[in-house]
Amino acid sequence: MRKSSQFSLLGQRRFGPFFWTQFFGAFNDNVFKTALLTILTYQALSWTSMDVGLLNNLIPGLFILPFVVFSATAGQLADKFEKSRLARCVKVLEIAIMTLAAVGWLTHNLWLLIAAVVGMGIHSTLFGPVKYAYLPQQLHQDELVGGNGIIEMGTFVGILLGEVLGALLVVQKSWGIELVAGGTIAIAIIGWLFSRRIPLTPASDPDLKINWNPVTETIRNLGFSRKNRPVFLAMLGNSWFWFYGAIMLAQFPLYAKNYLHGDHSVFILLLTVFSVGVGTGSLLCERLSGHKVEIGLVPFGSIGLSAFGFNLFLSSQGYTNTAAVDMLGFIAQQGSLRILFDIVMIGLFGGLYIVPLFAVIQTRCDRQHLSRTIAGMNIMNALFMVVAALVALTLLTLGCTIPQIFLATAILNAIVAAYIFSVVPEYLVRFLAWILIHTIHRVSTVNRDRIPEEGAAVLVCNHVSYIDAIVIMGVSPRPIRFVMDHRIFKIPVLAWIFKTAKAIPIAPAKEDPQMMEQAFADIAAALADGDLVCIFPEGKLTSTGDMNEFRGGIRKIVDRTPVPVIPMALRGLWGSLLTRSAGNPFHRSFKRGPLSALALAVGIPVAPEQATPEFLQQQVQELRGDWK
Repeated sequence: MRKSSQFSLLGQRRFGPFFWTQFFGAFNDNVFKTALLTILTYQALSWTSMDVGLLNNLIPGLFILPFVVFSATAGQLADKFEKSRLARCVKVLEIAIMTLAAVGWLTHNLWLLIAAVVGMGIHSTLFGPVKYAYLPQQLHQDELVGGNGIIEMGTFVGILLGEVLGALLVVQKSWGIELVAGGTIAIAIIGWLFSRRIPLTPASDPDLKINWNPVTETIRNLGFSRKNRPVFLAMLGNSWFWFYGAIMLAQFPLYAKNYLHGDHSVFILLLTVFSVGVGTGSLLCERLSGHKVEIGLVPFGSIGLSAFGFNLFLSSQGYTNTAAVDMLGFIAQQGSLRILFDIVMIGLFGGLYIVPLFAVIQTRCDRQHLSRTIAGMNIMNALFMVVAALVALTLLTLGCTIPQIFLATAILNAIVAAYIFSVVPEYLVRFLAWILIHTIHRVSTVNRDRIPEEGAAVLVCNHVSYIDAIVIMGVSPRPIRFVMDHRIFKIPVLAWIFKTAKAIPIAPAKEDPQMMEQAFADIAAALADGDLVCIFPEGKLTSTGDMNEFRGGIRKIVDRTPVPVIPMALRGLWGSLLTRSAGNPFHRSFKRGPLSALALAVGIPVAPEQATPEFLQQQVQELRGDWK
């Protein structure tokens, strides 16, 4: 398994030019949009008589409108055509749009600038499916989380720098407008130059016949995505993040001006700490996930979004300054650091939330339909952001303050998260497994890459504790169906985890022959579906720390469904709280201390004809060694 730093990808042609192409696209989007929002917030009277709060929520809505109209077509184009060529065409379009915007800037024509906002929305709509479908074609699966983290970090750093530069340039005396007009064209040209270095990336479905009707194609696209439930719910979770972010970010200009009583530098500061938070969270994903797609981080991120959204409401209530301040003056005010901390943490947990969801979509989606799936997600994102703009406008019309909007968004996030995790408990189960192996224990793995990324296999492991399955689940790069003793399966609390993980309960033939036969039927069905199945051939927990004799069930499984068998060994769990070792269990746990070390070693796959209980026990014993 590749353990090199995710940043090493930036030096490779398969990733670096593409990264910089998307970086400068995000950068340019935000130089332009932020310059426009800043000039309308702080110099509105010289441009329009329209309500500033309306414009601050309308302009982001117009930017995402093309995602609703053109995403279905963009997804088809990205599946049908070679992706580096599409990227270059999109960058040429960006140059043309920024030229139109330059005319609007120089003539003070607000409607030309709004047309350019829609144009940049079209630009992002066309590039989105290319962006996320490109990565699985060029990166290995164990690089996807790191690659997505770098892309998300780059996107939000681009957003941050673009927002800072746009807000700074446009208010410069005499030449601010001209600098924005010329600068956005120059940035578009730089992005086009990088796009020329993107390597050829073949079309995933070159024979696709394009349906140019956006309505029927959108319906067909979303209908196709719904058939893959894990992917579709990851798409919903992704879209919810953009709903949350759209409401939060749209309030920042007026929050900085009217509530914090700051000038445009305070607005820039809020954007900066939020973007730094998202970038940091995105980069942390690879480290926290251990180079695998770890959906357990999604509930963690969601909890943080609600907790710090709620705390932002409370910290805003504690801010009492009414005098006009600049950035340094704001930082000096009582309560300002708490506000900044809440915003950076919202960004950080947002990064932890969004990156694993992208990786789930990329790894569990049909490769031939990936671009169209991403396009379907973009349609949903756009609809969620349009609804977010309408919700924010409604709340403002009803007289809600901006801190109250933050509170309402945090509460909504908690409700939506509870719904998603009740419908797809796999996220919550993986979260609990992730918590276990990052708090109570410190887990290392040996040769985890021997667990296949796809296809059926049986995993066999020694049975040490009541949490063996949870530890293995937290380490595995993909879901596992566990076969376990029906008595362990029924343990309170753990029973809920095992049921939601689709574990298969089994009983000895003399105790419940019907349950035993049903278990073998369920195992065969799972293997036929290409799943991983894990069994504990000892049939019971060890009471001495030594391995019990492996039973013959494994032969019955592979005789019925010949698949590879992968031996594994847990090391270091013996003597912990949930083992059957002698003595006071709490004393044993305190003696071991927090973050006690344990390991999971994975052996070489064994062909089904060689998978006898005796041979597999020997393999597991050698993997475990003397470390119980």
